[in-house]
Amino acid sequence: MGLPRRAADSAELRKSLKPLLEKRRRARINESLSQLKGLILPLLGRESSRYSKLEKADILEMTVRFLQELPASPGPAAAPTPSDSFREGYRTCVARLARVLPACRVLEPAVSARLLEHLRRRAAGATPDGGHSGDSGRPSSPAPLPAPASPAPPRGSGLWRPW
Repeated sequence: MGLPRRAADSAELRKSLKPLLEKRRRARINESLSQLKGLILPLLGRESSRYSKLEKADILEMTVRFLQELPASPGPAAAPTPSDSFREGYRTCVARLARVLPACRVLEPAVSARLLEHLRRRAAGATPDGGHSGDSGRPSSPAPLPAPASPAPPRGSGLWRPW
């Protein structure tokens, strides 16, 4: 006669634990939605303070829309190789340098233009090992850049220092 007693005890235990488990599950869902909201709002360029009381469905819809608008990423078969990734990073750096270098006025405009042209040519065939994609293993000797006529005078505390 002990079997029915144990079954009744386990059923009673489940009944008493169900509200606690449900409460934990809801807490996990709410915490994840809160984190998702904190991640998605800045990506959409919206201020968190203005969207403090978003419904859960709104957060999910915003996230779905954002993910749908992302450019389709290539599948595993078309994953970028490390050298593609390196080239893209190199090109990005050259593009940033092209925006910043003229504003710094550290080099003369002619030298700056020549440096950027050299870097762009290197970016066209750059590989992570420092060679060119079309190289036959021989080192390339780029044309030397002329030194600036006179060093730029220090500009107070705004001077960039590499150390």
